[in-house]
Amino acid sequence: MYKDFFKYILDFLASLLILLIIWPVFLILIISLYFLNKKSGVFFLQYRVGKRNKIFKVMKFKTMTNECDERGFLLSDDKRITRVGKFVRYTSLDELPQLINVLIGDMSLIGPRPLLVQYLPLYSKEQARRHEVRPGITGWAQVNGRNAISWKKKFELDVWYVDHCSFFLDMKIVLLTIRKVFKREGISSETNVTMEFFTGNN
Repeated sequence: MYKDFFKYILDFLASLLILLIIWPVFLILIISLYFLNKKSGVFFLQYRVGKRNKIFKVMKFKTMTNECDERGFLLSDDKRITRVGKFVRYTSLDELPQLINVLIGDMSLIGPRPLLVQYLPLYSKEQARRHEVRPGITGWAQVNGRNAISWKKKFELDVWYVDHCSFFLDMKIVLLTIRKVFKREGISSETNVTMEFFTGNN
């Protein structure tokens, strides 16, 4: 009952309340990123996979520029991320626009992170179960390593959450997320500023 009904109501009310409270921070970030992102824009929009494989556009604050090398290829993540982008990313403020995704029903506050559409054919049958619930801004995998753990482990944690989803587990994840944000743990993988691409299970 909670996973299928009450969770959505709580998501809607909580995300609306948070947006009403933090709108000044939202506005400051928009203005700052507009001027400091080297004309690369303020918002990052990308197609992701939601519940029951529904495709939607996820929203984030943009933390990297669109700078390219002499051949026209994007520079590496560590060269494109700006100083303000690092701050926004390390404090997880880049995730705030996803509250709008929660309001319109594409996402939940708590759930497996929404991943790229191109990953869909790469999942095993068990890993694909992560799409039985709406994706979240934070989740069980995020509070147990985030980008610092392997894809295999991340998917195991996602499926575990699907099988054990409850109000009390979600409250636990909220508290652990707050601790993670202040300790700035697991934001980067061991080899990159962001998580490496998933290339399958082989």
